Amino acid sequence: MSSPTKPLRAPEFGPEGAFGIDPFGYARAHLSSAAVTALEQLHEVLERDVAPLVNDAWDSATMPAGILDALAPLDLMAPQGVSAEEAASTMFSGFRNFVLARTDVSVATVYNAQSGLFRSTVRMGGSAEQVADLDPRIRSFDYRGVFALTEPDHGSDIAGGLATTATRNGDSWVIDGAKRWIGGATSADGLAVFARDTADGEIKCFLIPRETPGVSQEVIGGKISLRPMQNSHITLDGVRVPESSRLQKINSWRDVAAIMRPLRSDVAWIAAGLQAGALEGAVRYVREREQFGRPLASFQLIQEKLARILGNLTASLGMVTGLSAAQDRGVLSDASSSLAKMWTSLHARESAALARELVGGNGIVVDYDVARFFADAEAVYSYEGTHEVTSLIVGRALTGVSAFV
Repeated sequence: MSSPTKPLRAPEFGPEGAFGIDPFGYARAHLSSAAVTALEQLHEVLERDVAPLVNDAWDSATMPAGILDALAPLDLMAPQGVSAEEAASTMFSGFRNFVLARTDVSVATVYNAQSGLFRSTVRMGGSAEQVADLDPRIRSFDYRGVFALTEPDHGSDIAGGLATTATRNGDSWVIDGAKRWIGGATSADGLAVFARDTADGEIKCFLIPRETPGVSQEVIGGKISLRPMQNSHITLDGVRVPESSRLQKINSWRDVAAIMRPLRSDVAWIAAGLQAGALEGAVRYVREREQFGRPLASFQLIQEKLARILGNLTASLGMVTGLSAAQDRGVLSDASSSLAKMWTSLHARESAALARELVGGNGIVVDYDVARFFADAEAVYSYEGTHEVTSLIVGRALTGVSAFV
C-alpha cells in the first residue's frame, strides 16, 4: 500500500509560527496583530530557551527554574501592545495555553496554575484591597501561588465532600486537613487553600504562606504523566492565619464554582496544544525516518494516521475558539465548557496514541517528543473534570435529568 518514491516537498500544512499547523487560520481570525506578535515572541522563547530543557526535565521528574525564569519576563498576562480587554480575554489566554502546550504540557500546566487558577481566585475572590496588592505581583511572578482544592479523598465530589476545616478564633483562623495533587506548591509563595467553615458549613479560601507552621508537603512520586510538574500532598495541622489572609469574596461553594466555570476551557485549549505538538513530532519523524529504502511519510497507512490527527486537532481548535468567543461575550455555561473539555481531551488521547504509533519503537523514548505528549494526554483526560463527570454535566443539560448519584 505505497506509491513510488518521490522527492519530499514542503508540506502544505507545515508548522506556522506560534500556532503550528492551523489549516483554517483560527489564530489570526480571532486575535489582533498585537496579540499574534506577543504569542510569536512566546514561541521564540519556548523554542530557544524552554524546548531544549523539557526532555531532561521529563527524565529527571524536575521542573527547571530556567523555564519560568524565561517565561515570566514576557509579561504574558498583560503583554505590551495588547489591549487590556484582549489580554484578559479567554481567547488570548486560550491561545497562550495552546502555544505553551504545543511545546510541553507540564510547562503549560505550571504557567496556567499561576495565570489561570491562582490569579482568577485572587481577582474574583479577593477584596479590592487584596486584588490591588496581589495582582501585579502575581502577573510578574514576583508572588507565586497555587490553587489548593482537591483532597486525598475528594476530587470529583469535592463540592459536597470537602473535608478541610477552618475554625474562627478571634481575629484568626485555624485550618486543619489535607490537599492532594497540588501542582507547583513546593515553589509557591502562597497556597490558596479552600476549607469548610465549622461555624456555618460554607466554603472559605485562605492565602497561606508555604512555610507557615503546621504546613507540610510531600512531593508525589512515581508519576507517568506530567513528570516535571511537582505535585504535592499537603498536610495542614493546626495552621493559624489572620482574618486578613481570607479572600473576602469567597463565602460559599457557589463562589468557588463561579471562579472555576470559565477556567475549564483552559484545559480544553491545553488538549488542543498537546495534539499540535504530537502531530508535529510525528510529521518530523516520518519525513526523516526511512524504512525499506524510502521515507515513512511515503506510505499510505502513515498518511492516513496523520490525516486523522490533523482532523482531531482542527476540530478541537474550532470547538475551543467557539467556546472562548462565547465566554468573552459573557455567555458562561458549565455544559459548554464541560463539552469542550470532554471532547478535546478524549481526542487528544487518540491523537497522541496515533502519533506514538507512527514513531514505532522510538515512540516510547522522549528523544522524539511524542512520548511526552502520549503520557501527558492521560493527565489531561482526567484533571479539571474527569471524562465521566464532564459527560454527566453535558447529559444533564441535554435531558434536564441529573444522573449524578
